[in-house]
Amino acid sequence: MPYYLDVVSAEEQLFSGLVQKIQVSGSEGELGIFPGHAPLLTTIKPGTIRIVKEYGEEEYIYLSGGVLEVQPDNTTVLADTAIRGTDLDEERVLEAKHKAEKHMNSSHGDVDYAQAAAELAKAIAKLRVIELTKKAM
Repeated sequence: MPYYLDVVSAEEQLFSGLVQKIQVSGSEGELGIFPGHAPLLTTIKPGTIRIVKEYGEEEYIYLSGGVLEVQPDNTTVLADTAIRGTDLDEERVLEAKHKAEKHMNSSHGDVDYAQAAAELAKAIAKLRVIELTKKAM
């Protein structure tokens, strides 16, 4: 029995509808949310949300982080930034990845390195969303 999902960022609502299940990276690890899941409130890490819609189609969205709330009849993802896999520009993401790697190799302080590592992690997550979106099409 499907349940209702909303995926919202500060800029827009990216998804609203019935789903069979979702998979997302929570602060404590990978989460699979199926119908009847216990209520839950947790932060989510940068990465992918995999949405299996009511009739089995899949959609992938990049999330920069945010909050996941699971209630008996609905689930809400409040993302800092969310981008559909189909809207990601692979060339720009690869460029950002290379820039972050270069920055990591030339950084001289912990803060610079940590920031570059975070940028690299975001780029890798976006590339994963692009790859999964291509497979689902």
